[in-house]
Amino acid sequence: MTQPKSGADLVQLLGRPMRPDSTKELDEVAADWGVRFPSDFVEIASRYGDVVICEYLLLCGGRSLRQYADLMAAAMEESRTVPHRVLPSPGGALLWGNTIEGDQLFLVDRGGGRWTVSAFRRNWHDWYDTDLEFGEWFPRMLAGEIETDWMPEWPTAPYELELVD
Repeated sequence: MTQPKSGADLVQLLGRPMRPDSTKELDEVAADWGVRFPSDFVEIASRYGDVVICEYLLLCGGRSLRQYADLMAAAMEESRTVPHRVLPSPGGALLWGNTIEGDQLFLVDRGGGRWTVSAFRRNWHDWYDTDLEFGEWFPRMLAGEIETDWMPEWPTAPYELELVD
């Protein structure tokens, strides 16, 4: 796994992956939806996906991504706050997880293979865009380096992970 730009080490933050690699499952979902997921997302979600982190943040992986999109996509597309269609809708944003607060976490295709992290922040009633790709945003957020105003103060690592079935 490549090191994130922040230097945050996911093994130190999350421990060793709890499931076998789910790259194949993520690739199958992407193919069914007619897209290519960004490699940094696949790299992390295939190893650490399908878990809830610290009883706060759901990170979908190969086992849960399709089901989560089926559950949430229509509601997100009906929201006046969410400015994008949601995959599997053509050209849609990738809905990859949420927080216990109801924030919905997305990757938005910016073209040229570049997808950046965005969020529907439920308690703030807004749409939040970053200029960061998943491989930089995710470990930096978990390390408490960014998004400190709307993410929790994380406990001492390694964080508690709960498998999602």
